[in-house]
Amino acid sequence: MSYLDELNEIQRKAVEHVEGPLMIIAGPGSGKTRVLTYRIAHLMDLGVDPFNILSLTFTNKAAREMKARIEKVTGPEARNLYMGTFHSVFARLLRYYAEKLGFPSNFSIYDTQDSRNLIKNIIKEKGLNDKFYKPSIVHNRISNAKNQLITAKAYASHMMLTTEDELSGRSKIKDVYLEYANRCFKAGAMDFDDLLLNMYELLCKYPDVLYKLQHQFLFVMIDEFQDTNVAQYEIVRKLSAVHQNIGVVGDDAQSIYGFRGATIQNILNFERDYPELKVYKLEQNYRSTKGIVKIANEVIKKNTGQLEKTIWTDNPQGDKIRLLKAASDNDEAKKIADNIHEEQLRNHYKNKDFAILYRTNAQSRAMEDALRRRNIPYTVYGGMSFYQRKEVKDLLSYLRVIVNPKDEEALRRVINYPTRGIGNTTMQKVTIIANEQNKTLWEVLKNAQSYGFTNRVVKVVHAFITMIESFSTSLDKKDAYTIAAGIAKESGLQPSLYDDKTVEGISRFENFQELLNSIKEFVTADEEGALGTEAIDKSLGSYLQQVSLLTDQDDKNKKDEAVKLMTIHAAKGLEFPVVYVVGLEEELFPSRLSISSREGIEEERRLFYVAITRAEKKLHLSYAACRFRFGKLVYCEPSRFIDEIAPFGIEFVGLVAKAQKSNSSKGYSNIYSSKNKQKKTVARPPIDSNFKADDTTGLQVGAKVQHQRFGVGNVLDIEGNKPNIIATIAFKDIGQKRILLRFAKLQILEA
Repeated sequence: MSYLDELNEIQRKAVEHVEGPLMIIAGPGSGKTRVLTYRIAHLMDLGVDPFNILSLTFTNKAAREMKARIEKVTGPEARNLYMGTFHSVFARLLRYYAEKLGFPSNFSIYDTQDSRNLIKNIIKEKGLNDKFYKPSIVHNRISNAKNQLITAKAYASHMMLTTEDELSGRSKIKDVYLEYANRCFKAGAMDFDDLLLNMYELLCKYPDVLYKLQHQFLFVMIDEFQDTNVAQYEIVRKLSAVHQNIGVVGDDAQSIYGFRGATIQNILNFERDYPELKVYKLEQNYRSTKGIVKIANEVIKKNTGQLEKTIWTDNPQGDKIRLLKAASDNDEAKKIADNIHEEQLRNHYKNKDFAILYRTNAQSRAMEDALRRRNIPYTVYGGMSFYQRKEVKDLLSYLRVIVNPKDEEALRRVINYPTRGIGNTTMQKVTIIANEQNKTLWEVLKNAQSYGFTNRVVKVVHAFITMIESFSTSLDKKDAYTIAAGIAKESGLQPSLYDDKTVEGISRFENFQELLNSIKEFVTADEEGALGTEAIDKSLGSYLQQVSLLTDQDDKNKKDEAVKLMTIHAAKGLEFPVVYVVGLEEELFPSRLSISSREGIEEERRLFYVAITRAEKKLHLSYAACRFRFGKLVYCEPSRFIDEIAPFGIEFVGLVAKAQKSNSSKGYSNIYSSKNKQKKTVARPPIDSNFKADDTTGLQVGAKVQHQRFGVGNVLDIEGNKPNIIATIAFKDIGQKRILLRFAKLQILEA
């Protein structure tokens, strides 16, 4: 059977489109990846050389999976495709043409932490107030500028940007950006954003390079097009300008990365840029039940800025969507953990079938506590990346210095670790000399004796330089693992970690060994991952490029047999039989940072749409009447998104079900509002002016207490950690109350 026979009618038309601009609008669960991979396979079947096809994705994982699928159809020729993430493909091209831009071909790639460390040093050197010039804020500002193709020099003369900085009290950002760009250039380093900016600069400044690449890449395909930023789109427009065989796949309704610089306008205005565009809409959903698809459509149709489409499915109707109102965030988490346990018993779901999605990482705490109490295994996506652990970054930094001694951030990290007597005072002096003479730190260190350093410092610096250079000279002779294993021992890193026999120390040593294992796997891998005609490059430089370009999606915890906890942003592209979307409250979801503009609200609504469409069979929504935020207990209003979906096949559970029964004729908004509380008129004891509260630090379950207003009650439960301990108390006259002890005034009648 031909692979084309696996496609529905509209999918097949999209796959068989050959020449001219193409846009495939792919709704959730509509077979997007299959269409994208089969189109590339079809081009190859028609005789297009894979060397002439450029396919860009957002994760290395997606690129690997797509290439593997294509290879099943076309055979080993698929290995010759230029397929990868924007950053990995552009990094490869930039290494080939780096010298045209004044960079070495083995330039370092700074990750976010490297960039922020360098910015932090620049802020300190310039004597700026780090309360205003926080490295993260400055870095984000620089990053956003680069994604808009604004260089440091252009930024400094950009009236609107510099005026914004002045109004925010950060008028010197332009100076920090200029110095940052200069230091990266001097260090032979590019950050992630530079891989885009410099690629664009290369195409603009060197017409011969542009001409060559335009005639090499006859077909250009872009996955997740709605997530592209200005720089990415402008680069691919240039590359495809001659033949105009540009094909994009995406869904404007899933554009959720505006905070990273992605612009939904790229996909909304694509037809304006290409009037001859052919559009195919993949509207059949193969993933979710009819009930879930219906809710998703109702959500997204509220947005004004979108491409028209209606998602449908032939799947069964399925269960109603459940909406839970909980008393608090802890109550919400407990009920979800209970429901997971119930689903496992009744419907035989496995742990891996469940996902709990939230708007902010901080929401995971309550969920984790509840799952632990239930002994339900879970894993949190978005924790510290393996490659961000200190012991891992230490060895990687040594390897970066071996490949590129001018790499300032890596050099600073390893110069005195393990301790060798090159302290902060020495490095401050080295930095001052380097800045004054416009030299690199490495150049100053190599000539330490001529700059008046003490004999002791000169001796230890010379030993360090000699060690690094001895490994650098073997870069062309030895593979990545041989060099890494050697520097691990000779630098003292491996022995120092091995000697630490604490639990934490053993864990760090295991991580260190795991990194060496990964390098060993890299050099012993077969040719399957080859890009283009060349055999696998097993050099240290090649390995470092691969590691530098790993995306968040590539480094997820692979504990399959566990409930998954993650932000909705991290869940994009994934699917689960049972999904819980929690924290549907105003100023949480939608975020308080987004409710001041239509664009912000519409992106939050798209985020809700993404959350809903992760579910295959069952969808649970929930919100809390109160939760802890920034250390304080706050009362919450239900999200506006609940009102938007309430009339469409929802089953009410928990407190909201009770409200529904007593308010069935009063409208949905009245049901959800936390202001709509059924109050009892009860006789409360008068306030005693002589009432004196006791210290409740050691309050235990079973204690009998008296509250100034609520009267006498018994303590049923104690939960939480200091200072946010909550007691559940059953009062004789008014029933149960959950009270935050640090604010409550209680007399302990019986301990």
